[in-house]
Amino acid sequence: MQALALPAPAKLNLFLHILGKREDGYHNIQTAFQFIDWCDELTFHLRDDSEIRFTSNLSNIPEENNLVVRAAKCFQKESNCHRGVDIDLKKLIPIAAGLGGGSSDAATTLLALNALWEVSMPLEYLLEIGATLGADVPIFIHGHAAWAEGIGNELTSMNFPEHWYVLLAPPVHVSTKLLFNDPRLTRDSAALTISRYHSGEGHNDFEKLLRFEYREIAHALDWLGQFGKACVTGSGGVVFAGFDTQGEAGTIAAQAPSPLKAVVAKGFNQSPLHRALKCF
Repeated sequence: MQALALPAPAKLNLFLHILGKREDGYHNIQTAFQFIDWCDELTFHLRDDSEIRFTSNLSNIPEENNLVVRAAKCFQKESNCHRGVDIDLKKLIPIAAGLGGGSSDAATTLLALNALWEVSMPLEYLLEIGATLGADVPIFIHGHAAWAEGIGNELTSMNFPEHWYVLLAPPVHVSTKLLFNDPRLTRDSAALTISRYHSGEGHNDFEKLLRFEYREIAHALDWLGQFGKACVTGSGGVVFAGFDTQGEAGTIAAQAPSPLKAVVAKGFNQSPLHRALKCF
């Protein structure tokens, strides 16, 4: 195998409770992850040397913030592999939107290089590498919708209704770090049981603060809330609601007011990345 072309799907947090701050500075959370078919696209080509080269349709990505390059170098070191790769990223998922695009790109890179470089590293080791890159990376390596605890890396596979989602992307960039450091953030939500979640309980603890800080997110929540249960994913700012059919979701998305960008996406319990990997 000389090349791979793979998707890096976005995720939704179907709810997100912050249970408390940990001694290591992270927060214990509970959340439910599901994938959608809104994806970045990555291509990987083997090199004849050990260099890792990166290109993208986005310009001026500082290397220290480039999770793709960090993931590739980390995998190269941990696997003691001396092969190289050219990586091209077509970025389609909005940045700082709560969709996990950067983490998904990193996970796709780890799984792609594991196959392309013929390392065959076990999944549990890839999960450990992913966790060092970011709290959301493990779910994309795991590849199945999940109930998540700890910092989001303790995963129990679940099957959720695979809705058609309307996603609204307000023209804002949200800093997760600033939100987690905000003294107004709720950090003592009660833990949920899975059965209570299925009975309709659960919310996103970031939502109240996001409403206060970003009028564009408040507007998106209020507008989409006319048609269904509107929620923020992750730390925002994309807002989503689930519907039974593609037609219903498309009709609602077509009415979205400017400047909200509306996207219709299908929910999946199995990651589009893992479905694609089965073809190789």
